[in-house]
Amino acid sequence: MGLTSKLDKLKIRGQSDEIGPSSEQPAVTSSTSDQANDTDDVDELDNEGQSILLGIISQLRPGCDLSKITLPTFILEKKSMLERITNFFQIPSLLLEANSIEDPLERFIAILKWYLASWHIAPKAVKKPLNPVLGEIFSCFWDDLPNGNKAYYVSEQVSHHPPKSSYFYLVPQLKIRVDGVVIPKSKFLGNSSAAIMEGWGHVTLGERDDEVYIMNQPNVYCRGILFGKLKTELGDHMHVKCPSNNFEADIDFKTKGLIGGTYDAIDGIIKNSKTGETLYTISGKWNEIMEIKDFKTGEKKVLYDTATSTLQKPKVRSLDEQWEYESRKLWKPTIEGLSKRDHNLATEEKFNVENEQRLQAKKRAELGVEFHPRLFRPVKDLEDSIQDLEYVIYKDINLDSEAEALTESVLDIYPIVPGQKLKEDFQELGYKKGN
Repeated sequence: MGLTSKLDKLKIRGQSDEIGPSSEQPAVTSSTSDQANDTDDVDELDNEGQSILLGIISQLRPGCDLSKITLPTFILEKKSMLERITNFFQIPSLLLEANSIEDPLERFIAILKWYLASWHIAPKAVKKPLNPVLGEIFSCFWDDLPNGNKAYYVSEQVSHHPPKSSYFYLVPQLKIRVDGVVIPKSKFLGNSSAAIMEGWGHVTLGERDDEVYIMNQPNVYCRGILFGKLKTELGDHMHVKCPSNNFEADIDFKTKGLIGGTYDAIDGIIKNSKTGETLYTISGKWNEIMEIKDFKTGEKKVLYDTATSTLQKPKVRSLDEQWEYESRKLWKPTIEGLSKRDHNLATEEKFNVENEQRLQAKKRAELGVEFHPRLFRPVKDLEDSIQDLEYVIYKDINLDSEAEALTESVLDIYPIVPGQKLKEDFQELGYKKGN
């Protein structure tokens, strides 16, 4: 299929077939993608898509950094990367179940299942989240977890070049803590683009003597951006390891070859990293059914069937309570344009946000001032076990504390639940507040 025919095929449908979101905001809102007919699930171009796409093509060179390319809004998801990260926490029952398992190996398998289960939570169409601006913040909570548990999440864009999104998640009652950083580095590969997903996540189970699980991410490939079928694939190796128990998983996300192969397949092993012994093998599709087989006995069973997923969307404070650089408030005009499939409006509003960032960067350069995050601090030289996180939440969260004290600590970091307001020391830099 040639470029012109592809553009014709992807022409946008009339804007009258979908109504955008109301401007009225409830006191607490769930995901911005809760509409029955979600525009995030539509592959489309607007009526000027050809000129937009050709403009993008004129900027592309094999291997170039896509972060320096102005991308058309028709490929944008209606949420920031800071919010997209919460996909990891939208099947909380699996994480809570893993925490309750006594056997270390079975607990490791359950953690792996929770992590693998999250990857199918994505738009059906080829979409990428909005690139957060420097200093952007997203916070949310879940008050409906199993057995009355609650969870809290806060994230901040701590770097722009390269983009780095740091996040923190806590279930106070069960002392489950997750710290992480997402560092997507985009490349143009001809008819594909790749998001090389650097960065690591640490899951700490405080009730298990602070047992830590360390994990990275598969890379993301967008196929068919010039010709052929638009398709998102996950590719390359994802690792999950628990140093205290010597268990490690190596999962290969396989991309479809030009001649053979299939989409969305995974193949991996769970091993004892101390002895090198293979314990289980993993197979299947990351967005359908994944299976696990005992390497010794040959017994195979379903690890997870994504068709059974029940998602619990994050909740956020109303827009009128949010700071101006919180994701939903900052990107509201852009998201409204995307919801209406009015890509001229979305492009204009996106430009306004990004242009303001350029002006602020210029001002900092003139003053000789460096940017520092407000909610996260750099990892210190002596913090050997968390060097790969680069940044951590500024506040000392001690999982030995009681649940009530942990809840107070996390809510003291930043407004998360309705009714909270910014503290007087909010503008103070994270590395200073963390000392």
